[in-house]
Amino acid sequence: MKLKVVINGAAVEKEIDGSKRLIDFLREDLGLTGTREGCSEGECGACTVILNGEAVPSCLVLTGQIQGGEILTIEGLEKNGELDLLQKKFISHGAIQCGFCTPGFLMSAKALFMKNPHPSSEEIRRAIEGNICRCTGYIKIVEAIEDAAKEME
Repeated sequence: MKLKVVINGAAVEKEIDGSKRLIDFLREDLGLTGTREGCSEGECGACTVILNGEAVPSCLVLTGQIQGGEILTIEGLEKNGELDLLQKKFISHGAIQCGFCTPGFLMSAKALFMKNPHPSSEEIRRAIEGNICRCTGYIKIVEAIEDAAKEME
């Protein structure tokens, strides 16, 4: 199929098998390797990207489902060499341990901020409940997102 999609603000047209998973398309065909594959079942959140404004596990989305869509990956958060506020807060709060899950957490939080720039602590926790981190107790991650929300006010 001839795929037409916008990824990180850039139009992409590519001939592709519509049954290929989005994560594989991003990593193998486009070289966007920041999206990580953990469980391959949509349970861990490591592969989260934003598709048409919604946080989705890219391991469960087929390229045939993204036709005409808009996707934001972890690589798209940085603008003109400047990290996104969320990325800066994750660094300053030490919310990054091994870093494997971090892109998924950041994309889940970004999707929340796109809908609600001033979320409550409970809304933040709900937004990231599909993301698993094996290194932390989640406290620093939640604090980083809360701090970013405060700074956006």
